[in-house]
Amino acid sequence: MIIEKLDLQTPDMVNANFEKLAELFPNCVTETANGKAIDFDTLKQELSHAVIEGNKERYRLEWPGKREAIVTANLPTTKTLRPLREDSVDFDNTENIYIEGDNLEVLKLLQESYLGKIKMIYIDPPYNTGKDFVYKDNFTGDKETELFESGQKDEYNQRLVVNTETAGRYHSDWLTMMYPRLKLARNLLTDDGVIFISIDDNEVDNLKRVCGEIFGDLNFISTFIWQNKKGGGNDAKYTAIEHEYVVMFSKSKDMLPKLFEAFDEEYAKRYKEEDEDGRFFWDTFKRKSGKQYYPIECPDGTIVEFDEEGNPVSWLRSQERFLSDKAKGEIKFTKKEDGWSIMFKQRLPDGKKPRSLIVDKGTTSSGSSELLDLFKKDVFSNPKPVTLIEYLIGIHLNNNDTVLDFFSGSGTTAHALYNHLMNDEKIKANYILVQLPENLEENLKTASSGEKRVLENGIELLSELKVPFTIPELAKERIRRAAKKIKQETNAEIDYGFRVYRLADSNMQDVYYKPQDYKQVAMDLFADNVKPDRTADDLLAQVMLDWGLPLSLKIEQISIDCKKVFKVAENSLYACFEKGINEEFAKAIAKDAPLRIVFRDNGFTNDTAKTNVKQLLKQLSPETEMKVI
Repeated sequence: MIIEKLDLQTPDMVNANFEKLAELFPNCVTETANGKAIDFDTLKQELSHAVIEGNKERYRLEWPGKREAIVTANLPTTKTLRPLREDSVDFDNTENIYIEGDNLEVLKLLQESYLGKIKMIYIDPPYNTGKDFVYKDNFTGDKETELFESGQKDEYNQRLVVNTETAGRYHSDWLTMMYPRLKLARNLLTDDGVIFISIDDNEVDNLKRVCGEIFGDLNFISTFIWQNKKGGGNDAKYTAIEHEYVVMFSKSKDMLPKLFEAFDEEYAKRYKEEDEDGRFFWDTFKRKSGKQYYPIECPDGTIVEFDEEGNPVSWLRSQERFLSDKAKGEIKFTKKEDGWSIMFKQRLPDGKKPRSLIVDKGTTSSGSSELLDLFKKDVFSNPKPVTLIEYLIGIHLNNNDTVLDFFSGSGTTAHALYNHLMNDEKIKANYILVQLPENLEENLKTASSGEKRVLENGIELLSELKVPFTIPELAKERIRRAAKKIKQETNAEIDYGFRVYRLADSNMQDVYYKPQDYKQVAMDLFADNVKPDRTADDLLAQVMLDWGLPLSLKIEQISIDCKKVFKVAENSLYACFEKGINEEFAKAIAKDAPLRIVFRDNGFTNDTAKTNVKQLLKQLSPETEMKVI
């Protein structure tokens, strides 16, 4: 009996695309020195009604490194996420996720668990101002290219380098960094999902063009202009820049519902009455600016058609709509000394249309003030204000939705979601934040004088907390403090916790993936194919990712036949990584009829027990899918 093993690596998108093309166009498959390949000249002809005679010029975005960017997005990864319970808040129950690591690798790991499940993405990537960092991605997958000589890491052993304006590939390096991340991010969006991207003048044009290629030009929604500053700017060389942009694209505009920004309570106050159709107030049906003219008969037979000066009265709506509303009880007549007052139910609309100009939604200064309120000192440079992100969240996020931020920086998105949920407890939503663990001490070496003061403040704070000097440590502390403050001030019943994961190499020994590279003598050294420093929590996270289960699912630890078993989302997944798995244990666990169950390959008492456990589960719980690692 064959027992299936979990792959424990992300899908190979190149192979998947090859197989799809080969199935559709078998005549385009050819052989090369490196094996089978697609004959693209033949494929071009298959996709055209006209004769293809060679390359033709066409409108598209090109830059040096674009092909590398495409390869980078498609390469699989064997990395995993290791849970950090000690850094988390309410780990087993929370649905919020915070991930430390390179967002490119993390996005690949999320492809199966969150494919088509993210309603909203907000990111605040490097603006490419000539002073900030960009990622240097390893598109070949060769470990040797991670060395300094290849440019994979800088002199501080980091994957970030300053992209100066004098660099020969100034715009190209930025595009090469953004392309694969946006390509992978699109896969995660729901069909009616949207992405918001903060940017400034340096790359807004290139950003719109690369997003147009990835999401489709037809799915462009808007380029919001956000007023990020007020006053000052006298030291500017030419003009005082008081704005940035937020570029918005949808996954599929055809699936996108109408968008509304949330009303504030001050506006909604006048809608005091409520019936089965919602909140409303009685408003006058007469309109000076109206263009609907017709007579209205009042309850006593009086006809209202002209005002006291003899001018025709204009009404808000057409006569047909008026008669329909009247029949439904939406019209009210009130007798007064000078005649009749005709009123209608002015209902609270779903919201007002978002404006392309975003004003009074916070500035970079207010973003700093929000952090100053939490930390009593500046620990982040130019953080986005909570009010801006909360405003964007209010445009499209609904109940049970997930928001993703994979350039999460100071953690503003988590803070903004807490605020949003605090103000509307009917809605339940969760976040996934991803941030590279940039070292603050190393950043000091290239920082300007103003940035150095902020970095030194952050290092001083982290020193007091006795944690590593990295951006995620600051962000996690910001989220904890924001949650505590909101809970103390409002006592709102929302999910204040978050699970922390850290990107790491696979939990499995190399022989697990490349047994052909090892002789039998060497393989005997790997009797246990799990690395010795990895825990059951580590293995569970990798199994959930490989099996396509969201990391936010509720996790319980139970005991079955004196063995620790992880129970994920009721009976969605059972995982037991202990030794001594036998037939008695299989009988005990089969009573719960889990949908999936996973064991360690060397966890069985012997090979016979492994086969018998598989057979018993097939008999006693036929719906259970069993795999091993």
